Amino acid sequence: MATAGRGSSRTSVWLEGKPRRGRRGDGQPSGLDRERITAVSVRLLDAEGLAKFSMRRLAAELNVTAMSVYWYVDTKDDLLELALDQVFGELSLPDPAADEDWRDQLRALAREYRSMLVRHPWVSPLAGSFLNIGPNSLSFSRAVQQVIVKTGLPVHRRTGAISAVFQFVYGYGTIEGHFLARVARTGMTPDEYHQHAVSLVTQAPDAAEVIEESTKIMEARGGDTVEEMIERDFAFALDLLIAGIEAMVARG
Repeated sequence: MATAGRGSSRTSVWLEGKPRRGRRGDGQPSGLDRERITAVSVRLLDAEGLAKFSMRRLAAELNVTAMSVYWYVDTKDDLLELALDQVFGELSLPDPAADEDWRDQLRALAREYRSMLVRHPWVSPLAGSFLNIGPNSLSFSRAVQQVIVKTGLPVHRRTGAISAVFQFVYGYGTIEGHFLARVARTGMTPDEYHQHAVSLVTQAPDAAEVIEESTKIMEARGGDTVEEMIERDFAFALDLLIAGIEAMVARG
């Protein structure tokens, strides 16, 4: 979804107003192009995270000099914006023109967005840092807007509905992605980590009451795995939002 740009003077790699780099000339390394650089950037971001990403680290992974990368992008921000749009291209988008209920299509879009945020935890901070007007991001935004039109909401209510659903998904997917990344660093399974964390927290006197109440809620839901609890909570929360849209349409 489109957001404010990063920095006060820079707009977007998609609005540079100059020829796209990548034509090979004297001094340019062979076997290198913007697509390969972007793909390797995504792989590095997935493996090492945003904080460790640098042009020097990228160049080492590509086995070229850092200056070679600058034949294809002007800045690190340009490359991050390209990487961000590439992962938006992973989303499987419903056909808004298909004879399919808008509720199912909205659920599908929400699940796709959440899964992408979980697969790529570095996306969360970047999604709010750029204009998000690359071709893949725009395709996602267009699909969301077209599905929301099918709800029957009046024009002046549609952006609110989009915000309610996809800012919820953004927050849910961000927390889930960071949780799973933290679990992976411990070498535990999510269930082991959850049990370990609850055991530690219950030792804090100020947290005892909250943990006791949370434990009662989890027991009432049944002894599910962490994955099942996360999935069930997401599905129910999404149903609440869809029911809210239905209620607002009924109110007229």
